[in-house]
Amino acid sequence: MDAELGDHLSRLTADLVRAGHSPADAARRARIALGPALAHKEEMRGSLGLRWWDALGADLRYATRMLKKSPGFTLVAATSLALAIGANTTIFSVAKQLLYERLAARDSAELRLLAWTGKEDHVAVHHDWGNWDPLPGGLITGSSFPYPAYTELRAHTRALGDLFAFKETGANATVRGEAMRVRIEMVSGNYYAELGVGPQLGRGIGPADDAAPGQGPVAVISDGLWARSFGRSPAVIGQIIKVNDTPFTIVGVNPRGFTGARSVQVSPEVFIPLNMQPLASPMRGGSLLTDPAMWWVNIMGRVQRDVKETAARVALDGQLSAFVRGASPLRKGDELPQLVLLDGSRGLFEQQQQFAKPMTVLMTLVGFVLLLACANIANLMLARGSQRQREMSVRLALGAGRLRILRQMLVESLMLAALGGTGGLVAGYLGRNIIPKMTENAWERTDFQVHFDWKVFAFTAAVTILTGLLFGLAPALSAARHDVNYGLKEAAKTTTRRRKGVGGKALVGFQIALSTLLVIGAGLFLRTLAGLSAVDVGFRTDNLLLAEINLPQNRYPAGKDIALHQRVERAFAEVPGVDSVSVAMEAYVADDLSRTDFLPEGERYEDGKRQGEDYNVVGNRFFETLGIPIVAGRGFGEQDTASSMKVGIINQSLAKRRFPNQNPVGKRFSTGGHNVDGHEGKLATNWIQIVGVCGDTRYTNLREEPPPQFFLPYVQQTQVGGMVYELHTRMSPAAILPDLRRVVRSADPDLPLVDVRTQKEQIEADLEQERVFVTLTSGFGLLALALASVGIYGIMAYSVANRTSEIGIRLALGAPRAQVRGMILRESAGLAVVGIAVGLGGALLMTNAVKSMLYGIAPYDPLTLAGGTALLFAVALAASWIPARRAAGVQPVVALRHE
Repeated sequence: MDAELGDHLSRLTADLVRAGHSPADAARRARIALGPALAHKEEMRGSLGLRWWDALGADLRYATRMLKKSPGFTLVAATSLALAIGANTTIFSVAKQLLYERLAARDSAELRLLAWTGKEDHVAVHHDWGNWDPLPGGLITGSSFPYPAYTELRAHTRALGDLFAFKETGANATVRGEAMRVRIEMVSGNYYAELGVGPQLGRGIGPADDAAPGQGPVAVISDGLWARSFGRSPAVIGQIIKVNDTPFTIVGVNPRGFTGARSVQVSPEVFIPLNMQPLASPMRGGSLLTDPAMWWVNIMGRVQRDVKETAARVALDGQLSAFVRGASPLRKGDELPQLVLLDGSRGLFEQQQQFAKPMTVLMTLVGFVLLLACANIANLMLARGSQRQREMSVRLALGAGRLRILRQMLVESLMLAALGGTGGLVAGYLGRNIIPKMTENAWERTDFQVHFDWKVFAFTAAVTILTGLLFGLAPALSAARHDVNYGLKEAAKTTTRRRKGVGGKALVGFQIALSTLLVIGAGLFLRTLAGLSAVDVGFRTDNLLLAEINLPQNRYPAGKDIALHQRVERAFAEVPGVDSVSVAMEAYVADDLSRTDFLPEGERYEDGKRQGEDYNVVGNRFFETLGIPIVAGRGFGEQDTASSMKVGIINQSLAKRRFPNQNPVGKRFSTGGHNVDGHEGKLATNWIQIVGVCGDTRYTNLREEPPPQFFLPYVQQTQVGGMVYELHTRMSPAAILPDLRRVVRSADPDLPLVDVRTQKEQIEADLEQERVFVTLTSGFGLLALALASVGIYGIMAYSVANRTSEIGIRLALGAPRAQVRGMILRESAGLAVVGIAVGLGGALLMTNAVKSMLYGIAPYDPLTLAGGTALLFAVALAASWIPARRAAGVQPVVALRHE
């Protein structure tokens, strides 16, 4: 036995004698207590040293015993961590899928998407079939190009690898006798080769399929369509499907997980050659393959290792400028679009604009929840650590180093974090598709799935380790700093003392601050949802059923489409239970709109001046069916036919904007002042007379105020294509839908009736993002309140337990029990006030960053701030009420007996 162990043995024997044991019994107990240390010393003498993994194994076994010893603490801590880590895992997996997932293609990071930028109203892009987005400085950007521009760039530019083109759109399809609406992607002949994707069955679309217009009636279908309609039968190869009434032979099935080049979220069901566009998706009278003015096709290429990206952009921009100059004469004021190269690894990446900010906000909020859980567990471990002072002192007295104590406590924290992380991973896996399910509407099928891959596992592991270190470091440092003699002496006493320092209360204050921030955030989003739900849309929403019929242009050219809609509209009106029916080009609150020129008689088209207005093409009974009031003049009627005088109706906002202080009824306007022959200042001769003024309604969504808009009867149009049928009926959709489908099948068996929903369901779909935010932030807020109440209860209960003697003395000296109870409540209230004040400051900063996501309220909304403050204060007092009652119930004699 060495001198150090002998000294420890002597001190421990003396302590046991002072504690009341006989000298012989004290010596025996001391040797038993030092037995592991003696064995450890002998082992150290007989080896070069204990291997680190053996020491780690010992720490793990000891940590396991300690966690089993306190099952209540372990359960509460692990559950809190599992909820917090699970929430982080779920939100991260959704954010990864939406914002960071790449196309299932070979070396997708090398893909570059061609796009253009230019000044709004000046860029020489006048007809486009695609999306464009605003940029700072009055610029806009788009990623659609004329097909002749694609062939020109591909033929004369080698700055990128071989360019390939694609266009995704919707189409009617007949698959095994069933009419349905599908997404199709028209692709160039080198599409599959450039993406490096091979079908799992059959072959892909090749150059021979795309060699000449209309000569490639072949199709490759998605894995989802193969499973749903063909039961994954290999006999699918060679079968015929119709796309917009054009037969296609199935030659291949795409691999599972391949979503095309446009998006990483969902896959089109059918892929066909681009040269089939004139038949499968005719636009503007037929073919777009030779139209230099319609910007519609998307283009991608691959970066070349020997060509700098800047040089590639300059070369492509020069080719595009030359094409635009030669394609058609530029109008006065036109500016050439500037070509840019974008990262194409995520397709068109349209979801970035829609989801980047919401996902950032959600990741921030769940991060706060995790910090809250860490603070709560750290506080519990600090309180638990004070009860283990004698244990730490004895271990130090037996020769354990402070670094070993620190390591042991961190191992316990990491093991606790591992339990929570495992639970969080399971919760994240089970909840990964909750948010996508919450965003589904009642009428559209979606294949969107969140991938749970190694990146999610790595994220959860990293969060788990970081969390264990975060909440375990302070308790570990506190344990390692214990004074050996002081700890043993304190443990030998029967009195209690108040824990020194304000660490525990500071952590509780931090919890209250975070809880305040989360509760106020949830309140703001809740009030936003309530405000949007209470918006007056200007038309009836009850008992209104919507359904769409999309007509392929090759089968229903100009004139025939209108005749079919008239037949179907009359047939729908005769269905039992239908009170009124009309059609419209655009459904309201569906995130769609149509806009064109609106030139009152005498007004000329002026370059750079916004003279367009929103409009809708509707049926004669549109205003009656939707309950939109006619405030002046008349509505459309049977007298408005294809051969009668062309008429229109404007809403009140448009009357105020374009006909101020005038009666607009009887006045005339044109919808194509500069489109008649392309010359500025050319007055139209095809006048439309205003016959009525209607009330204002919401159009695109609930957030935007009712815009100025005008209405035209569809029977007076040259061509309308697809239309939305709006039926007022008191029957349920399930009851009336079979009769409606029977009507459509009798008109054309290859026409599907799609997107059947009620107007209320359409409005609810517009509120999806707000509803998701309210659900998630409310859940975060409730979890924050629960964790904060646990923290407040824990710190106040611990304070009361450590001050039992003090409280006993106060009561013995005559202090009223109500005063003692008030003393504890005041301490809790003071803690809450400080935490709430800090939280309010943070909430004001955070809510100002999300003000664009709010509606009808300011980020500093007084009602929300006051409500959140009152709720947190009430929770703080409620959580401290039981410790306060316990303090007031202390018996002075019992408390003082331990002194």
